Order: sequence, then C-alpha cells, then structure tokens
Amino acid sequence: MKSLLIVYHSRTGGSRQMAHAAEAAARDGGEARVQILEATEAGPDDLLEADGYLFVCPENLAAISGEMKAFFDRAYYPVLGRIEGRPYALMVCAGSDGENAVRQMTRIATGWRLKAVADPIIVCTHAQTPEAILAAKQIAPAELARCGELGAALAAGLAMGIY
Repeated sequence: MKSLLIVYHSRTGGSRQMAHAAEAAARDGGEARVQILEATEAGPDDLLEADGYLFVCPENLAAISGEMKAFFDRAYYPVLGRIEGRPYALMVCAGSDGENAVRQMTRIATGWRLKAVADPIIVCTHAQTPEAILAAKQIAPAELARCGELGAALAAGLAMGIY
C-alpha cells in the first residue's frame, strides 16, 4: 500500500487544522497509508518511507515558519538524490499573501526533484494586527473542505499509481 506523509507546523492553529483536514480525507478513502507529523518530529527517515508528501505551514514574516525550515534543513541532504520523482503538494496559512512561503517550499522540492501534482492551497486569514496575528485561528469550513479534497486526491493518486 502506498503512503502519504503530511508534515506540518502551526503556531496559532490554522495550519494544524488544514493538515488535519487533509489527513482525515486522505484516510477516509482507505486507499493509502497516511502519516501526519509535526515538523519538529519529522525527519529524513519519514521522507524515505513515504511515497508522496504534503507540506503545510504558516507564512511568518513573508517566509516559511522557522520550525518548518528546520525540518527541511535536517532532512535535505540526507535524502538528496533518494526521493526524486515523488509527488508532493503544498498548503500555506497566511495573514495576507502566502506566496513567498510557497516559493520557498517549491524551491526546496525542486532541489529534491519532487513532482508537484497540485496547485498550492493558500488560506488567507487576513490577520493584520499583532493581536489578530497572534490569536488562535479558526479556518472556515469551505477552506478546510479544499484542504480535505487535496488530501483525498493525493492519497487516491498514490493508490492508483497516477503519481
């Protein structure tokens, strides 16, 4: 059975909700094994054991979160040349934009020679004040449904051998 690894980091709960929505939908199909790990817990062995990936994080100060960056730093060279061609997708929770976090993760995935299989999902919370930025997030059901659709599609695509 093919396996999907979801690696995420969340400061205020938005990215966590997105990752868990993708996980739940991916598991519902029962077509692939699904493992979800916080970025602080994930490492090279987890990447090597999976057939496809979903990376999820917030955009902080126009960049991927530090914990997500630390995951990529820990894992990058140990798996370089060993996961080429595997499928991946991205999700970002952002206050206003999210594009730079997508660009950063895309560049890392390009270095690994991964294959993008879906457009990135960016959920914008419109948090613009210090209080709103630091507040716990509640992602809208429609946005969580989009995240679930991506998780389900990744799992199904892996199971069917499309990717």
